[in-house]
Amino acid sequence: MVNLWQLFWIFIKVNLLTTSGPASVGLLYQEAVGKLMTEKEFVEAVGFSSVLPGSDALQLAMFVGYRAGGLPGALVALLGSILPPTILILMIVSVLRFISGEAWVGNFVRGLAPAVAALMVLVAWNVFRGEAGETITWFTVIIAAGAMIAYILKVPPPLVLVVAGVLGIIVLR
Repeated sequence: MVNLWQLFWIFIKVNLLTTSGPASVGLLYQEAVGKLMTEKEFVEAVGFSSVLPGSDALQLAMFVGYRAGGLPGALVALLGSILPPTILILMIVSVLRFISGEAWVGNFVRGLAPAVAALMVLVAWNVFRGEAGETITWFTVIIAAGAMIAYILKVPPPLVLVVAGVLGIIVLR
């Protein structure tokens, strides 16, 4: 059984030196394979954590921790994985709360709003247009108008997307 402090520091290091998620797998591989588990076990752990719903990185951390130290190892690995981003977020929130009343922050956000709106319109136009060179059909316009009407009538967006997708399958096949 591995020392729980060592296990904790492995996951602190992995989560401080990577952006977590898939980026952390390479560093975790270097830290775990040959020391905590075999390569075959690590590959299986990555596979299982990718298939199961939820955070791949946390599931992989708990699997490696469990393999190395049982239930205490899984809990220590989980703590080592969630502690760095939690502390970082708390620090950022503290800074944002400190500067939230400043006039320049409000002006900054008011300056961002039109730029974000313009970018959203451009992205929406590109999505609406479809693939390059594709012409906009009347059916596309009808679906877009129907989606706008549904938005005004406060129809749940997932329902609108499912209906639009089914209409696309039926009409555009």
